[in-house]
Amino acid sequence: MGMAFAIGANDVANSMATAVGAKAITPKQAVIIAAILEFLGAVLFGAHVTSTITKGIIDPSTVSNPNVLLCGAFAALASSAVWILAATLWGMPVSTTHSIVGGMAGFGIAAMGWSAVNWIKLLVIASTWILSPLAGGVLSYLVFKMISLLILRQSSPELKVKRYAPFIVGTIVFIIVYLFSLKTLHQSQPVSIVWSLLTAVIGTFVSRYLVKQWSEKSNLRQYDFVEYLFRKLQIMTSCYVSFSHGANDVANAIGPLAVIYWVMQNGSVGSHVTIPLWILGLGGIGISLGVSLLGYKVMKTVGEDLTSLNNTRGFSIDFSTATTVLVSSVLGMPVSTTHVVVGSVVGVGMARGIEVVNIKVLKTIVTSWLLTVPLAALLSAILFNVFIRII
Repeated sequence: MGMAFAIGANDVANSMATAVGAKAITPKQAVIIAAILEFLGAVLFGAHVTSTITKGIIDPSTVSNPNVLLCGAFAALASSAVWILAATLWGMPVSTTHSIVGGMAGFGIAAMGWSAVNWIKLLVIASTWILSPLAGGVLSYLVFKMISLLILRQSSPELKVKRYAPFIVGTIVFIIVYLFSLKTLHQSQPVSIVWSLLTAVIGTFVSRYLVKQWSEKSNLRQYDFVEYLFRKLQIMTSCYVSFSHGANDVANAIGPLAVIYWVMQNGSVGSHVTIPLWILGLGGIGISLGVSLLGYKVMKTVGEDLTSLNNTRGFSIDFSTATTVLVSSVLGMPVSTTHVVVGSVVGVGMARGIEVVNIKVLKTIVTSWLLTVPLAALLSAILFNVFIRII
């Protein structure tokens, strides 16, 4: 529950940060939406995820004593939870997955020595600290520039947004359905593409009708109407990121808890463990509490302090984040949603000029990223040695 609370307070807050920063929804609404969608995502679809319990950092089959693995899983969970909560109180967005990686590496080193760690895997993960925010930043920069060119800088932005909005919705629907089908439901690419195209076409026609209705009822004109439409689009993309996080990352993040449960039930553990539904339920509850009580701190850093946002900028960030994660998943690249979100925020800020990006806040965020794996590893190693002596 402590780890799930930490995830809710830090990782989950990222999914709603830009919507809050752009004033699409209030912090209270963000907490309610995130809590519900994260819980539903974890409980309804989290069971589809079979967790690689050590993230490939160590091989659990080399651990002959179940008590060692039990203590290691406890240490990884505890160290990750402590670091994520500390970062949250600091207001810094950090990667849950990387915290778990650091925790498992620390336990592996303490239990079996430096050779127990897959250092190539760690280097690959370290490379994503640069590649994932860079990819998100470049894409968000291009998306916002395109919106500016096609809509915002036109003489009649209201007419342009009515023309392009349905196609934007169709693209969003395609990405959402494709990513969800491929990554969460583990459908084949052909099946995922067919469903994505079908729903994208439906989404385009439905949104065209809705845009017409909203236009007739609204008194807003020009740029105000553009922001009005993008506010609705941004809420949709933020909700998807939150639900998807519950379905995918929550199951992975509480993987060590499944190890503990499995060892206690069977006396041994394989390289993969299917997480029981009741554990996912506990994770969902913990996440809901975390985002409700402490989520506002990270939301403020990402959604307000890094750069100022409106709905067109916020949409560009959410769209770019979802797309970057999608492409990375297809390519099999391990990326942190947290890193991509921050990179996308910076990218949109750069599109308006580097002076609008708070470099001081950015430096602090990057520092927290660099500290995540080593600090989680160090704390995990210390806790493992304490736990193993107690048992």
